[in-house]
Amino acid sequence: MSGLTTGAQTELTTAKSHVASRGWSGHALTALTAFGALIWFFPLYWAVMTSIKSDTEVVSRSPGLFPKAPTLEPYRYVIERSSIVQWYVNSVGTSAIIAVLVLAMSVGCAYALSQIQFPGRRVIYGALIASVMVPAEALIINHFVLMNTFGLINSWGGIVLPQLVVPSVIIILKQFFDQIPKEFREAAMLDNAGHLRTLWKIYVPMNWGVITALGITTFIAAWNNFLWPFLVATSDSTITIPVGITQVKDVFGVRFAKDMAAAVLAGLPVAILYLVFQRQITRAIMLSAGIKG
Repeated sequence: MSGLTTGAQTELTTAKSHVASRGWSGHALTALTAFGALIWFFPLYWAVMTSIKSDTEVVSRSPGLFPKAPTLEPYRYVIERSSIVQWYVNSVGTSAIIAVLVLAMSVGCAYALSQIQFPGRRVIYGALIASVMVPAEALIINHFVLMNTFGLINSWGGIVLPQLVVPSVIIILKQFFDQIPKEFREAAMLDNAGHLRTLWKIYVPMNWGVITALGITTFIAAWNNFLWPFLVATSDSTITIPVGITQVKDVFGVRFAKDMAAAVLAGLPVAILYLVFQRQITRAIMLSAGIKG
């Protein structure tokens, strides 16, 4: 009995030491995560604090972490002296159109590549995979020449068209369509359902979660896109919010608070969208990285 008691005490001591070591490692990881979050959050905090300071306080020798006299003057300046409302309209309109058209085309392409046997299917799919490795910046000159030829410079069409092909969305959707048992499609075909009806009645509803997630991330990517709208849009009637915030200028040259106010206003809709749909966005990011779940 004494031997068993001693053995039990030894196992209990070992278990306690393991729990203690795990506890310390957990605390260390928590502290490291909190430190990383603080490093990420500080620039955002600094931007917001700068946006409610006066220009004099911003350029002072000791601006401080908190504004001495908070003011909304930079926001009033941006709203009254710029075309930010029109920029919002342009961004919402073009981003929504891009998200809807990308999803509509990608769903059809993914279904065709997954469920329909036709010559050249593997070649097309291989080309899609290869196109993911081509940076968008490498195609800007071609896109600009095409948009200029079509007379779409400085228009919503010129902003939207080059952003409609997103190979990663097609690839992800194809992978999910591949996992649906073929018996569903065969049953629909027996009911005289064509491919289009089968797609919208079976495949889309069964993958509505991933489609929604991809739509949200596509909208955010289009909203945040700067380079292409900067090149193709040349007036306040067409420029989007990321381009518009670069147009906020002060005749006196000191405009840091106003720039920060414009940046905060530009990022606010996306921040709200993320807070509302954070699960879907996180899932879409994981899918884009090749992680299913």
